[in-house]
Amino acid sequence: MNADFDVIVVGGGASGMIAAGRAAERGKRVLLLEKNKRLGEKLRITGGGRCNIANAEFDDRALLRHYGKAEQFLYSPFSQFGVKDTYAFFESKGLPLVVQEKKRVFPQTERASDVVRVLEEYIRKNKVMLQLDTLVREIITDGKRSVLGVKSSRGEYRAYTMILSSGGFSHPETGSTGDGFDWLGKLGHTVQVPTPTLVPLAVREQWAKKLSGVALAKAGITFFVNGKKQFSKTGEILFTHFGLSGPCVLNSAAKVSDLLHEGVVTAEIDITPDVDLRKLEAHILDVFERNKNKLLKNMLKEFMPSAVVAPFVEISKKISEDGKVHSVTKEQRREIAKLMKCLPVTITNLLGYDRAIVVDGGAVLEEIDTRSMRSKLYDNLYITGDLLHVNRPSGGYSLQLCWTTGYVAGSHAGEELRDSH
Repeated sequence: MNADFDVIVVGGGASGMIAAGRAAERGKRVLLLEKNKRLGEKLRITGGGRCNIANAEFDDRALLRHYGKAEQFLYSPFSQFGVKDTYAFFESKGLPLVVQEKKRVFPQTERASDVVRVLEEYIRKNKVMLQLDTLVREIITDGKRSVLGVKSSRGEYRAYTMILSSGGFSHPETGSTGDGFDWLGKLGHTVQVPTPTLVPLAVREQWAKKLSGVALAKAGITFFVNGKKQFSKTGEILFTHFGLSGPCVLNSAAKVSDLLHEGVVTAEIDITPDVDLRKLEAHILDVFERNKNKLLKNMLKEFMPSAVVAPFVEISKKISEDGKVHSVTKEQRREIAKLMKCLPVTITNLLGYDRAIVVDGGAVLEEIDTRSMRSKLYDNLYITGDLLHVNRPSGGYSLQLCWTTGYVAGSHAGEELRDSH
């Protein structure tokens, strides 16, 4: 076969960029096709623009337990390029990393744009040919076990090998519109129907929406169906104009999705998850005893973010923020403590693909040789990143999957050229 390139990579996101750079680093002639006018659109907004680049769990077995049923398929690729390799890759290219709460790894600059810049420099240094603003319309095959190239908005391109890295459905405004799932289905791959798995929750209560932008660095949340307790999570909770987000909420979304089919889903937010109710009551009493003549609203700021005070009083209905501390009764003091442990909200629904951080679905791993990320149906097709059906929580696990599968695919793509020449 006459081909323009050794490797065509479709998709200029996290896994696509690292795959293209790695294949070119190995001496392959690589073309990277991206439908947007610049690379890394979704990567630029991850982690609120800070980019949770990985999770600092260096024990592969412990790390891979977070990937659910995919764990058994991922030992080989992670042994080739794991968390330590991610550290080495970015830090060797001048991007120091830092570990924050729950082992979440960020660039020291806390700028996702710096991650994109490093990857752009990587592919440029290794002379990847880049074609932006190019929409792939069709994957060309020989009708048997080989892909031959693509038909695109800029014409036809041929290659000996192809890496599909076009992403899933999350954040469609960045170009992740599920094109790759369609291509994989037409190629005969079994594609799991995608569902948003890491998504914010919409709530009914207006007080929560009024707190948009307020974050509780460590809070607890317990979910109920028809008043019966289901499960609890602890972590950061972010209030938004539609309800709740933040790692703690995002990692609860998949379970909440199932609960919404069973009845009315409510939740209680615990502002002080590390202190039980009795100790909290004692602490409040101590603070109030020492500040009897101060305004209650000012003293409530001792226990919660100031922005939460007004909604807190609104929910309580038994206390007045304009009153003095000495006028607070024992019953009211207990009400304050109890409410701090269980701020009530009603979950109305999950936000969709447009708000999703991660969407599952994609090619089932049984049809992929994960030692190389090569398709078992096509001898020269590799599949990476969000095109793979892998469930994972937030906290750096999704991007690590992209780095690992992209790098491994780039490391192996073109092996079949020995048989083609």
